[in-house]
Amino acid sequence: MPTAYKYMNDTWLGEQKERTEIIRNRLIVWRKQGTMVKLDRPTRLGRARSLGYKAKQGYVVVRIKTGRGPREKPRPRSGRKPRSLGVVKYTPQKSRRWIAEERVARKYPNLRVLNSYWVGDDHKWIWHEVILVDPSHPVIYNDSNINWICDPTHKGRDSRGLTSAGKKSRGLRHKGRGAEKVRPSLGAKGNVAK
Repeated sequence: MPTAYKYMNDTWLGEQKERTEIIRNRLIVWRKQGTMVKLDRPTRLGRARSLGYKAKQGYVVVRIKTGRGPREKPRPRSGRKPRSLGVVKYTPQKSRRWIAEERVARKYPNLRVLNSYWVGDDHKWIWHEVILVDPSHPVIYNDSNINWICDPTHKGRDSRGLTSAGKKSRGLRHKGRGAEKVRPSLGAKGNVAK
């Protein structure tokens, strides 16, 4: 049975596809704001709820702006053959969503990243909203549904690729044939990234 949040999410995505005037005006405002903006409530409530957000104390939502365009490696300073520069045609291992989560986590070191989702983009910028949780808040560590994040093993989970975006970039959405060397990590037991 579809919930109200499902319909909210479908409506939101439909507006994004049509690029309605509301969406265009929203992006104009977002461009003028800072790189990271702490929000009172999520922009996509349906998506945030499906990823674990609750409208209660201890939860924080931050919108972050990251750049688009080719993510090339820096050119080496010393001499190389042109073919050995290793600058173009190299795909970064991290998605922009994972990079956004790491940047937000560095800004708020006392909070832990729960999840994140896309909220918009234009020709130059892409925006994500990151859901953060305060592990030292009494409402959080007394809630049996979320207090798993208070465990010390989840400190720095965004940097270690333990969030949803990190697991996707590490190839952990696939199991079985063709995914033999992705677990426990690409660098473990002599595994080499393909």
